[in-house]
Amino acid sequence: MDLSIIIINYKTKDLTLQTIDSVFKAKAPKNKMEVILIDNGSKDGTPQTVRKKFPQVKVIESQKNLGFAGGNNLGMRKAKGKYVLLLNSDTLVKKNTFVKMIKFMDGYPEVGLSTCRVDLFHGGIDPASHRGFPTPWASLTYFSGLEKLFPQSKLFSQYHQGWKDLQKTHQIDSPVGAFFFLRKKALNQVGLLDETFFMYGEDLDLAYRIKQAGWQVSYTPITSITHLKGASGLRKKIKDKLTPEAKILRVKTTQALFDTMKIFYNKHYKKKYFFALRWLVFLGVDLIKAIRVLKIKLS
Repeated sequence: MDLSIIIINYKTKDLTLQTIDSVFKAKAPKNKMEVILIDNGSKDGTPQTVRKKFPQVKVIESQKNLGFAGGNNLGMRKAKGKYVLLLNSDTLVKKNTFVKMIKFMDGYPEVGLSTCRVDLFHGGIDPASHRGFPTPWASLTYFSGLEKLFPQSKLFSQYHQGWKDLQKTHQIDSPVGAFFFLRKKALNQVGLLDETFFMYGEDLDLAYRIKQAGWQVSYTPITSITHLKGASGLRKKIKDKLTPEAKILRVKTTQALFDTMKIFYNKHYKKKYFFALRWLVFLGVDLIKAIRVLKIKLS
């Protein structure tokens, strides 16, 4: 089997059905593919609807929310494909995307992980799909706003690597988990997603381990998908004001984002950078987190 596609559903029934529909409308690879849906304890009726509308989908139901890493790991343990694609439930796949990506990976056996161009639904590339690793300097320039001021500078845009030509295939450090095209051989070598990362950072961590193992990570614009980013975040507003439910969720996701940075640093950079530098990075992370959480609570 050429390809195993893994999709996680957590209370995104309509989006999930839309994504699965786009998957089956895209041309399947020659040697077939399998689609595995993980329902992360959403209890929204998605598994039953998927079994009825798309009986060819393999549905795995978890009784609780295992997070992005835990949910995808359930699917990857069952995956039989030569390649494994982690695909968000809020994406739309174009025709021939899978065929083109398999052909690309077959042609470059040194690539362990790749992504196509991931476009946002309102236009432009999803910046998270084209990243460098969050080194102290990359993190500083990103959070200080220097990257925003100089988006095409190699010095100040190391996190989103804006100086690279998006019209050409090239190496990056990490794609976004929304379209994470893995070579099963590389995955078997480095292991599954680290479930210490419940939300955010698990894609960066796996990409880091893949590169450390000697594989290349590539971006290629030979095809593209659309990422309806934010649609699954329950960001509902009433008269331009966040609802209480959305506000609580926004606080939790913001806290998780910054806490994830600490996990990544402690795992990969603890021995690489001296203590004082890591202490300053953590101090900055905590400060920015506190400011952003306060803004949300006051909104």
